[in-house]
Amino acid sequence: MSAVLSDATRTRFEREVAKYPAEQRRSAVIACLSIIQDEQGWVSRESEQLVADYLGIPPIAVYEVTTFYNMFNQQPVGRFKFNVCTNLPCKLRDGQHALEHLCSRLSVEEGGTTSDGLFTVQPSECLGACADAPVMLVNDRTMCSFMSDEKLDQMIDGLRQAAAAEEKA
Repeated sequence: MSAVLSDATRTRFEREVAKYPAEQRRSAVIACLSIIQDEQGWVSRESEQLVADYLGIPPIAVYEVTTFYNMFNQQPVGRFKFNVCTNLPCKLRDGQHALEHLCSRLSVEEGGTTSDGLFTVQPSECLGACADAPVMLVNDRTMCSFMSDEKLDQMIDGLRQAAAAEEKA
């Protein structure tokens, strides 16, 4: 993102801010950060500053939101981001094992991205599906439950095949 907001981004911001009373513009911070991430794939410190300037709030208020929610990427991530719940209930039901299996299978450390830029694997806070553990969220949108080693392997293989097919098309 450049040092200024594009007209398209500003228009999207305006739509979100309009949902709140004028004195509560700051309530649109999550929506604005989501727009930035949708456009860029991650939220840089420069982008946080742009959001802060647009909303008229201190940059630290935006940074606190970016760092609190693990749906916001603070650095570039792979095409497929796996957030594996490792909170205690999931950890007790193999959540940590699922995270370690993914890291081992993809040859990355926690928080790392594969050399081909396809996968990022990171631990996550509670995803609200403890009874379905181990659980993970793919690209902040798709919840996957009961993730055995076999299901994890199938998912990796399927996503790799889909990415390869798209490249050929």
